[in-house]
Amino acid sequence: MKPYKRPESVLVVVYSRGGRVLLLRRADHPEFWQSVTGSMKWEESLPRRAAERELKEETGLEPEAGLQELDLTFRYEILPQWRYRYAPEVTANLEHVFVLELPAEVDVTLNPAEHTDYAWLNVQEALAKATSWSNRDAIRQAVGSG
Repeated sequence: MKPYKRPESVLVVVYSRGGRVLLLRRADHPEFWQSVTGSMKWEESLPRRAAERELKEETGLEPEAGLQELDLTFRYEILPQWRYRYAPEVTANLEHVFVLELPAEVDVTLNPAEHTDYAWLNVQEALAKATSWSNRDAIRQAVGSG
């Protein structure tokens, strides 16, 4: 039996200096678009390490020195379709927000088990397409409202 997921995660808003935001389409929920995101592993003590790992796993990008932690966390209710991954008493998740500014848009290498497509969008398009409220708030904090 696999252990339950840790109810603590990271979200990394990736954007270009030109102000375009990277969003990924989930493989398990094709209408769900999001920034780089993922649960922290039980053995990870630093959210930054989880953000670096998720960035590499989901896009192939190496964060190098550009990854910045925002002084921003969200606590949100875990959506019913994903609640089975967590211990029965767990209903909320704590999310740590990071940002990575790139000089320009780049091609990314998706993990097909997690995402099927990606898009570089202007801020208004990204705000309209991002499915979760915490992702939209993170984009606003990281890049502005367009």
